Amino acid sequence: MKRDNRVRQAQQEWGFTYIELVIATMLLAILASAIIPVAQVSNKRSKEMELRRSLRMMRAAIDEYKRAVDLGMIGGVDIELGSEGYPKELEVLVEGVEQVGTPGKKLKFLRRIPIDPMTNSDEWGQRSYQDEHDSRFFGGQNVYDVYSKSTGTALDGSKYRDW
Repeated sequence: MKRDNRVRQAQQEWGFTYIELVIATMLLAILASAIIPVAQVSNKRSKEMELRRSLRMMRAAIDEYKRAVDLGMIGGVDIELGSEGYPKELEVLVEGVEQVGTPGKKLKFLRRIPIDPMTNSDEWGQRSYQDEHDSRFFGGQNVYDVYSKSTGTALDGSKYRDW
């Protein structure tokens, strides 16, 4: 009789019951569903940081080009009337321009045009010096400023295209 009780006890303690497995699965599902929104916010925040960095980098390159024109460091480029010394297009910052006093040497401002992390494209909105500060239409005279073409809203409630 004692031996039978030990066998029954051993059989009852072996493994998980169906209810225990269901409860454990439900707990894991609840924890996983709580993590997903946090991961999405983290991913969006990361993309926003990349967007800010890309905009800062391109705007700094545009400003460096303008400074080089103002200092007379760029040669072989006809500064068109109305361009105000800003580049005609973004690609000029990558291709480079001839530096005065050093024939054959190019002055480059960007290695490449960065990808907009919000649109996954290297197409950026552009404004010329003559355009309004919030214009969405590019006048084409020069590239004075760049912005994202994304219509999305940032975590702080602002529009990406307004950055």
